[in-house]
Amino acid sequence: MGFEIKNVKNTKTKDGLDINELLKKDIVLFGSSFSNKKKEAFYTELYVLLQAGLELKDALDLIAKEQRKEKDKQLFENIITELISGKNFSEALKEQNSFSDYEFYSVQIGERTGTLHKVIEELSNFFKRKNEQRRTIIGALSYPLIILFTAILAVVFMMQFVVPMFADIFRQNKVELPWITSKIIGASNFFRDYYWVFIVMILVFFVGKIIVKDKLWYKKISSSFLLKVPFVGEFFRKVKIAQFTQAISLLIGAKVPLLSGIQLTQKMITFYPLQNALTKIESDILLGKSLSESMSSHPIFDSKMSSLIKVAEETNQNQVIFERLTEQYNKEIEYKSKMLSSVLEPIIILFLGAVVATILIAMYIPMFNLSTVIG
Repeated sequence: MGFEIKNVKNTKTKDGLDINELLKKDIVLFGSSFSNKKKEAFYTELYVLLQAGLELKDALDLIAKEQRKEKDKQLFENIITELISGKNFSEALKEQNSFSDYEFYSVQIGERTGTLHKVIEELSNFFKRKNEQRRTIIGALSYPLIILFTAILAVVFMMQFVVPMFADIFRQNKVELPWITSKIIGASNFFRDYYWVFIVMILVFFVGKIIVKDKLWYKKISSSFLLKVPFVGEFFRKVKIAQFTQAISLLIGAKVPLLSGIQLTQKMITFYPLQNALTKIESDILLGKSLSESMSSHPIFDSKMSSLIKVAEETNQNQVIFERLTEQYNKEIEYKSKMLSSVLEPIIILFLGAVVATILIAMYIPMFNLSTVIG
């Protein structure tokens, strides 16, 4: 069974909002009004209620009554209203603007193939793994970032208050300053006079990023730079590959043709190297190449991944292989997150410790000379 994916690009809601833009916002690590965590809970509870024998409308009604936030409750009531008006569940989800094209087409496929229960279960697992990845990333980076932020505040405090205090003492006593001390004092004076420049630069950076984040050239440059960063680049690549295998595993389980699954996954993933690779893979498959043969020509995919997929194609075990790949990549992400955290912490501590030590040494060397003169 084939499904038309080509029209997704031009799909818009009644209010003129682009579904693809909403989809892209959902894929990133920042939550939306109906976050991935809420989606995991929603699909998990819906699957349990459907398995218990409840009708879809009754299950949604129970879920709506359990919502604490009025906005979430209204969301489910709107879905129920759409169902009562005669629309399918997938169409009701699409009308709410809180669900991605990936969810819409997955549920639609489940309705057409009579596997809605299975699709709901897979969506629950999909968002569970996605939330686990998010927690893993946050867990890996939170402590190093706290250390970095604290150390930066300490350095700023020293440059803003401590160094000027020593500079006044040296100036009053006409102490001859070593080279390193004069440079530190000069940097402190520059920081005190032009600290607002640093604030403006930071604001310009974040505002500029928001403006150009959807530009093709920015995606190319930022993704290329990210992949070249030691430890971080490889970790981020694994995360995106895991998202790809999870998505394909879900769609294959719902009896979606491989080509249609790649087309839909391509629209879901916003990471340029992977998105670009999937576009070329789609073209190769249309020309008659196998998935494994096409994937082997793209460095973003591991060679062992291509080999396993080749075996899957020969044995007709695509779903099993992609499920195992997903499990394997999730374990690698968990391991690499711990390694990333353990590597970043000492590097940050050593680097900023060296900065603080340099400032202190630069200030105390003239103090020793001053004490000698006074003595």
